[in-house]
Amino acid sequence: MEVRITRELLDNYRKIKREIPILEYELNELWLTDKGMGNSVILNGKNGSKKPETVVGFDQEKYNRRKRTLNLKKVQAEAVEKWIDDIPDGQTRCVFKMFYRDGMTWPKIAHKIGMPQNEDYPRVCIRDAYLKKMDIK
Repeated sequence: MEVRITRELLDNYRKIKREIPILEYELNELWLTDKGMGNSVILNGKNGSKKPETVVGFDQEKYNRRKRTLNLKKVQAEAVEKWIDDIPDGQTRCVFKMFYRDGMTWPKIAHKIGMPQNEDYPRVCIRDAYLKKMDIK
């Protein structure tokens, strides 16, 4: 599956990374506990007239939906990480890693790169400039 890097995907990257372990936990709970059980109502006509009857069993559709969502989020996270790792300029790559992967704030990043007096420098002059150069909207 090809993932296109967009500004929205980058902005959602940290949220995606937080959701992956939650989805893995939910899948495990669905599989190992009765939380994965669901019921459906069917019309049972074996006695001549159709009567509604409840059938209880594992909710495979719910499990499959969660599994697809988890796989999509993993693919998206891997694509963002690879894209960041492939940034050729070291300072730009470092700024992207600090902000997206490490969750650092812009003032902290500015301090780390030696620009504590200008907290906007890493965001505007490095990140935003690189996104514009790469035509990422």
